[in-house]
Amino acid sequence: MPSEGNDFPGIDGSPRSTGDEPLNRLADAVRRISAVAVGHPLPDGEIAEAADQLVRIADGLERSAPASKRPRFQPSGHPQDFFPMSPMIGFANPIAPPVEIWSVQGEGGRREIRGRATFGYAYEGPPTCVHGGIIAELFDEVMGAANLVTDNPGMTGTLTVRYRRPTPLLAPLDIVARFTGAERRKVFTWAGIYHDGALTAEAEGIFIKMDPNRLLDIASTNAGAADEQVIDDDLAQLIAKKAGS
Repeated sequence: MPSEGNDFPGIDGSPRSTGDEPLNRLADAVRRISAVAVGHPLPDGEIAEAADQLVRIADGLERSAPASKRPRFQPSGHPQDFFPMSPMIGFANPIAPPVEIWSVQGEGGRREIRGRATFGYAYEGPPTCVHGGIIAELFDEVMGAANLVTDNPGMTGTLTVRYRRPTPLLAPLDIVARFTGAERRKVFTWAGIYHDGALTAEAEGIFIKMDPNRLLDIASTNAGAADEQVIDDDLAQLIAKKAGS
């Protein structure tokens, strides 16, 4: 659960997607396993025993899982709740750190994103440093959230990352992301990561506003290329409706 402090939970109240639900507990357990498996030497016997147990669990979950895709909902409310299955901010996603984010009023009263994260061993690049690709992924996600809270959603067009200094592993980091302007279909956004008040990395992004019908075309094309169902039933109905019209 996120702790208080540093303006958390922001102007939208407390998030709803970070509680003790079974899926969040499952994701947290997998994160703990990943952290110890990647970061610490373990006896081979214990690794083998754990692997056997996890294989049985994975087999059981796969047998229970229907072929349908989990539904996705339109982002609304608290920014932490925009994408509960996000690989960055999703508490229900086992590969997410997860990053905690919230919305505050920035300069001029415009909403912007604040956040914090501590990256464990699973996210290490150079020794003791957060992997640069993980930093880029984080920027992409929090800038997208900054666009959403200002009603400027878009898909990433370009992402320019400047690595000012190594970002430390297993250390508390502060995050800022803000919408900076728009020009026709282009949306401009900035984000930064800080450790102890020092900027370790920053990014500028250009996002492209997308027509809803274009998004449906992209989803339809990608669904045809996938090996299994990658769109939920509601989205499939929208695609079928568009095709029929």
